[in-house]
Amino acid sequence: MPEKTTDPADLRGDCAQCFGLCCVALPFARSADFAVNKPAGTPCSNLRDDHRCGIHARLRQQGFTGCTVYDCFGAGQKVSQVTFGGRDWRGGPKEQARRMFDVFPVVRQLHELLWYLTEALGLPAAAPVHPELRKALEHTERLTRQGPEELAALDVAAHRQEVNVLLLRTSELVRAGATGQGKGKGKAKGKDRRGADLIGARLRGADLRGASLRGAYLIAADLTGADLRDADLIGADLRDADLTDADLTGAFFLTQPQVNAARGGSGTRLPASVTRPAHWTAAR
Repeated sequence: MPEKTTDPADLRGDCAQCFGLCCVALPFARSADFAVNKPAGTPCSNLRDDHRCGIHARLRQQGFTGCTVYDCFGAGQKVSQVTFGGRDWRGGPKEQARRMFDVFPVVRQLHELLWYLTEALGLPAAAPVHPELRKALEHTERLTRQGPEELAALDVAAHRQEVNVLLLRTSELVRAGATGQGKGKGKAKGKDRRGADLIGARLRGADLRGASLRGAYLIAADLTGADLRDADLIGADLRDADLTDADLTGAFFLTQPQVNAARGGSGTRLPASVTRPAHWTAAR
């Protein structure tokens, strides 16, 4: 049997098995998400010698909201323990550290694709493309297990495009099965809103069942009580979007970082693939 990753638990960050790669390899700019500037390849000042965050329990209060939103989809532990065989970037050759930091974003993208492919294989409506999805999953998993040089040279954008063709077909099959009639405000049921500028949009109570919101900008949008069942949310920007009492049951290609970036409460209904963020307020 070809080796493949299908367990969602393997596609979530495990900081205990990682050498703090996201805190070193990635850059961030001083903004509403980060309190300071940090160039790529430079350790965050909050990173301790044991690769743990010194202010993990106070990240939001200290101005590092971006850190609480981020998830590497398990790429951190893959690069740390598999690609580099448990060799720490601290104390090793500078070239090894540089290569590790170069490889981490590549594997992160591959693991994100594994997340989508694994979810697609669990969608009954996508059965017609399950064989192709399974092949893509196995191929992507094999790519993640290449050596550092091969990973650094990988054209990950081209691979993403190949996988995206299958994910688009999956979306069409799933959304075609969405039921019910449009009602209320924003009758967008089944509509294609890919890449739509919905920043700050008033979508309270909107019927968005079966809508394609791939790559849509929903920053600070009011989605209170909106119906997002069977909606495709791949790549949708949900930063500060209000999902209070919204129904995302059956919404697909929704990731934990997207949910973490949004606002919601106990009345927000989420798919089983994601968990309710601890910082969400309880419904009044």
